[in-house]
Parts: sequence; C-alpha cells; structure tokens
Amino acid sequence: MLEGAKSIGVGAATIASAGAAIGIGNVLSSSIHSVARNPSLAKQLFGYAILGFALTEAIASFAPIMAFLISFVFQVP
Repeated sequence: MLEGAKSIGVGAATIASAGAAIGIGNVLSSSIHSVARNPSLAKQLFGYAILGFALTEAIASFAPIMAFLISFVFQVP
C-alpha cells in the first residue's frame, strides 16, 4: 500500500516538469508580444524574460529533487 502511494507521489512530482515547460512557453510568448508592441523597451524586457526563465527553471529543478526524495529517502520498513 505504501509502495503504491510512493509511486503516485513520484508521478505527481514529475508532472511539475510539464508545468515548467508551459511556464517557459508563456514567458517567451509574453516577451515576444511585449517587444512587438514596444520595440524600444526590448533591452529592458529581455532582462525580465531572463528572470522569468530562471524562476520557472528553479521550479523545474525542484521537481526531480522531490521525486528522488520520495522514492529513495522515504523507505518502506
């Protein structure tokens, strides 16, 4: 029973990778739309886009860490 719950937890933790991919797509899409609307702010918007990418990738890096913690650290007695 507990082994099945661990498998469900690992699967749920890896779903965050798909969410991070969607988030990166949203950041890129918003950046392209913003530069298309106001090209003079392209340099400033690029910095905001890089910050958005970094924060989204941070969440994506936490997902495999949680999956490994669930599968290897929490051992079934």
